[in-house]
Amino acid sequence: MSQYEARLERDLSHIRGQLASLAEAVQTALETASLALFASDHELAYGVCLADHPINRASRELDKICHGFIAVHLPSAGHLRFVSAVMRLNLELERIGDYAVTISRETAQLQAPPADPAGGQLQQVAHEARRLLALAVSAFDDGDADAARAGIKSALVARRHVGACFAAVVKDEKSAPARELLFRVVILNCYDRVVDQSKNICEETIFAVTGETKAPKSYRVLFLDRDNSILGPMAQAIATKHHAQSGQYSSAGQQPADTFRQGLGVFLAERGFELAATTRQLDPTADLGDYHVIVSLQGSVRDHIGNVPYSTIALDWNLDAALSAESNESSQLFESVYRSLAPQIRDLMMTVHGEEQS
Repeated sequence: MSQYEARLERDLSHIRGQLASLAEAVQTALETASLALFASDHELAYGVCLADHPINRASRELDKICHGFIAVHLPSAGHLRFVSAVMRLNLELERIGDYAVTISRETAQLQAPPADPAGGQLQQVAHEARRLLALAVSAFDDGDADAARAGIKSALVARRHVGACFAAVVKDEKSAPARELLFRVVILNCYDRVVDQSKNICEETIFAVTGETKAPKSYRVLFLDRDNSILGPMAQAIATKHHAQSGQYSSAGQQPADTFRQGLGVFLAERGFELAATTRQLDPTADLGDYHVIVSLQGSVRDHIGNVPYSTIALDWNLDAALSAESNESSQLFESVYRSLAPQIRDLMMTVHGEEQS
């Protein structure tokens, strides 16, 4: 091994050691914050806040070391991927440390541990967040892309548990002071963010090991209307045609008509759109938490589904005005609806997905 290669390996080993120390400190902070929360131990909670100062210093030092490594070695290929991934991990770990501090500060304001049933679900979310963080850190340390992929899948499951916990917290609104409910929601959000950051670490692991970059996100969008005869099916057809790579789209109605409005299929086909096979009724028992966005085309989303899932964005686009353009010519009605829908769908997908649309 040449002198340069020896120095390169020594500097890489130093970076790995600094990262391992930082990751251990952050995991300890999150573990301690959770212990303080469920034991209502204010002294322990304040200890987490104090311990964040050395974490921040270690994070700044690691950032300095990584920049120095790049300046000295001008790395390429695998070494460059590794160091750039470490720099992003550094930011993610520092943020998780901040979430641990926020959990601890909120804990210090609570008079007692979160009570069941919401308390039990919050404890499960806290456990999953810590487990995912440990898995993500271990996968990066071991250079295990398969473990990282498993972590990403686990994070998706954990997000559903966060939604269930949020629903349980909301149900406690009559049995707990509003102030305490707010503290619990803030704490839950912190654990939710830990899950997200752990997922990001898994993605950085895959990049560092294999060179694979994160695939563009595909968004699930549901369009709701009253009878699913015009609005929802047209919105689904437009989105599927123009934004196929950006998401998956479906529509449903409260009381669906037996068939689509006469002439709708011809109108869409003439413009290159494909109409769904049949009208569809919204299943009241369906788990809508998998949808990123739910759009109501008539009335409010809550008129259709009641409670909006925790991680879902609800949008109300009232197109009744477009429907009021109905005349003796169905094509005029369809054209009015199309002109109202198309720009709103374009703006939505541009906002959530950006330029990479097709």
